[in-house]
Amino acid sequence: MRFVKMHGISNDYVYVDCFNQQVRDPSAVSRYVSERRTGIGSDGLILIEPSAVADCRMRIFNADGSEADMCGNGIRCVGKYVYDHQIAVKDPMTVETKAGIKTLTFRLAKGKVAEVTVDMGIPEQTSRLNEPIQVAGETYTFTGISMGNPHAVYFMERIDDLDLEVIGPAFEHHERFPERTNTEFIQVLDGGHLKMRVWERGSGETWACGTGACASAVAASLLGLVKDQVTVSLKGGDLFIRWDRQSGHVFMTGPACEVFTGEIGLPETM
Repeated sequence: MRFVKMHGISNDYVYVDCFNQQVRDPSAVSRYVSERRTGIGSDGLILIEPSAVADCRMRIFNADGSEADMCGNGIRCVGKYVYDHQIAVKDPMTVETKAGIKTLTFRLAKGKVAEVTVDMGIPEQTSRLNEPIQVAGETYTFTGISMGNPHAVYFMERIDDLDLEVIGPAFEHHERFPERTNTEFIQVLDGGHLKMRVWERGSGETWACGTGACASAVAASLLGLVKDQVTVSLKGGDLFIRWDRQSGHVFMTGPACEVFTGEIGLPETM
C-alpha cells in the first residue's frame, strides 16, 4: 500500500490516495499502520477518495479502527494533498465528509499549500452550559458541543498536571456519553487565548484536535470567557478559531505538512 504521512500541528495520520488504489479493510489497516513501534505510527488512517458531490471525499479511521465523522487537522492535510498533487487545483475547494461538505481556502507558499482555513459549519450545543458530571469520584462541569463529532469541554487550571493516560478513558467512556466522546481540558489564558489538551475517543491523547479546538472556542465564548476570535494553543502548535455569530459558522485556520511518502506491505487478511 502506497501512503503519505502528513500532520496538522502534530495530529498525524497515514493518508492513502484512493484515486489510484483501494483499501479493502480500512478499520484493520488503521489499527495496523497506527502502531508506533510495529507500524508506521499515527493517530489513525485517512482515505482521500473521489466524490460525486465535492472535489474529494475524506474518510477518517481512529487508531482503534473506529470510523470518525470529521477531523479538523486531517481535512487541512487532505486539502493540501489534493491541491499540491494536482488532483483538484481549486481555491476554494470542497471536501465531502460524514459530517457534511466542508469548504477550504488556502494560503500558498512557493506554489504549495502552507496554511488552510476551513469552514467548519455551525456548532451544536449538546448539553447545558457547565453541566455537572461525576467522573472517577470527582465532580466536574462540562459544556457539550458538536462539530459534526461530539465534544465535552472542561475548564480548569493547571492542565499540564493532568495524567490523561489515567483519567482520559473515564471521561471518554462515561455513561453520560453512550457513543463515547472527545474530551477537551481547557485553561483560559486571557480573553483571546486558550490552552488545550485533548483525549480523543478511539485514539487517546493526541497533540492536537481541530474540531476540539473549535468546540472549545465556542464553549468558552458561550460562557463569556473569551471573544469570538481566539488562539487555541495545543501540544503540537496553535490554531486560530473564529466564530462568525452572524452566519453561525466557525472557521479554523492552521498549517498542514507533508512529511514523507512510502509503501508498506499489509497482511493478506487486509
